[in-house]
Amino acid sequence: MTKFEIEFVVHASPSLLFNYIATPSGLSEWYADNVNSRGEKFIFIWDESEEEALLLKKKTDEFVRFKWMYSEDDDTYFEMRIVVDELTKDVSLFVIDFAEDDEVDETKMLWENQIDDLKKIIGSV
Repeated sequence: MTKFEIEFVVHASPSLLFNYIATPSGLSEWYADNVNSRGEKFIFIWDESEEEALLLKKKTDEFVRFKWMYSEDDDTYFEMRIVVDELTKDVSLFVIDFAEDDEVDETKMLWENQIDDLKKIIGSV
């Protein structure tokens, strides 16, 4: 498995952005067709497919980290972290994820498409 990180500049306040990356309703608007949660367990639904993830950590307006339930035996996770540049006040969303060595480029492209959708929804194009 290869760990990678991608940065996206997003023109939105950290609190608005956090709502889209940390709540079922926010994630349903851009990441999956539907998202439900029961406590720390999030269920992501795409077409006919359903995946469960555990919310490992979150800090309001800063980051959220999930772990897919099917990958219980490893140290992988995916994280979305909001970073505000102290000088310019630019807001960036960092995505940290893992992929098989031969799927890193494909996984990065998938994230780029997802974040493009997020930016359109929040008016940050």
